[in-house]
Amino acid sequence: MSEKETQRRVLLDLAVSLDGFIEGKNGEIDWCIMDEEMDFTLFLNQIDTIFYGRKSYDLWGQFTPNIEENDTEKEMWELLYRKEKYVFSRKQKGTDGNAIFINDDILEAVQQLKNKPGKDIWLYGGASLITTFIHLGLVDEFRLSVHPVVLGEGKPLFTELNERLNLNLVQTRTFSSGVVQLIYRV
Repeated sequence: MSEKETQRRVLLDLAVSLDGFIEGKNGEIDWCIMDEEMDFTLFLNQIDTIFYGRKSYDLWGQFTPNIEENDTEKEMWELLYRKEKYVFSRKQKGTDGNAIFINDDILEAVQQLKNKPGKDIWLYGGASLITTFIHLGLVDEFRLSVHPVVLGEGKPLFTELNERLNLNLVQTRTFSSGVVQLIYRV
């Protein structure tokens, strides 16, 4: 088996509007549909590490759900808390007890982590970090859940991509909520 076949994969898994936005103009994500049919818990069991940009980590890396959440939501958040977290930040260094901060040489740091034993790695975002990972050739799989909404404006998923990236569609799933999940490999 080659080194590439034994490496952990970096999976970009995000919700996106039909017009290509990952959040609305004011940062809102209230348009994202989470239902049991999508089985997000299954995805969380396939990973053991999450990559965040600093802003995404500040918003979601330490989020605590309301006590009124249903059991599925509580299970999802418990699974998220158990993951190893790395935050890519230009300023914050070291660790905060919940995550390790990576400040430079992203390519080397990610390659080292991909070569460690373990499950796959979730590239959560934000958009700038996603762009950097694409430019460095670090995204192995794109899992985009296209939601049945047109936002008109907001933060686009892809920015500053200057070259074509050819992908191979490996799976499509359609949910009764209207969400269509597209899974592509590089």
